[in-house]
Amino acid sequence: MHEHLRVIVADDNPVVRAGLTALLSGREDIDVAAQAADGREACEAAVRHRPDVILLDVRMPGVDGIAALPHLVRIAPVLMTTYSRESDIVHEALRLGACGYLVHGEFTADQLVDAVRDAKLGRPHFTHTASNALLATVRDGYAPATPHRASSSATRKAFAGTPSQQQADMAHSLLSQREGEVMDLIASGMTNQQIAATCFISQKTVKNHINRIFAKLNAASRGQAIAIWHGLSPTQGGPTHG
Repeated sequence: MHEHLRVIVADDNPVVRAGLTALLSGREDIDVAAQAADGREACEAAVRHRPDVILLDVRMPGVDGIAALPHLVRIAPVLMTTYSRESDIVHEALRLGACGYLVHGEFTADQLVDAVRDAKLGRPHFTHTASNALLATVRDGYAPATPHRASSSATRKAFAGTPSQQQADMAHSLLSQREGEVMDLIASGMTNQQIAATCFISQKTVKNHINRIFAKLNAASRGQAIAIWHGLSPTQGGPTHG
């Protein structure tokens, strides 16, 4: 038996709202407590009904989903359900606290229901376009260096430049391609849970990657690792939580 869940569906398209509501209402453990046509209505409904999970579209008139997201995540887990598949939007939604990102046409009714149930438990879900968009963002900003350690002579040539650039280049040369991808996701502000979902690996595997990254970079925290990765001073490295 699953825990009974109350859900709010926010989308400006009444056909989409009705469709999502019908898919969810057919399950004994899920009730759609309210529908909303924009971010403002979603916030008002969330305050009034105190749902367990909120389904939220991105593009809506007035207050859109991205603008409403920081307010909604304080009330309940938010699962993005949208046609918007641009990588910057996917990334921004996750940065603002969304627990998953489902692109319409890429999930079945059962997958939607599983995503809603898991959202309540803090388990993220992504459809393939959202996952690919996140990985594309990482790869566009990361030119893989020679995997693992370069020879000492090659290293000396590669690190000709400013001290900060030398530090960043050295960091990139020490990590494998997968570790580099994980490090980029860390630098983007993602949690271990979000990294696991993006890379289709377990959180335990993410932790193993991070432990190896910290060892190779001689870093004691995420913030220090980010500073080394980008050739910044330690005070510029961002969050220092583990």
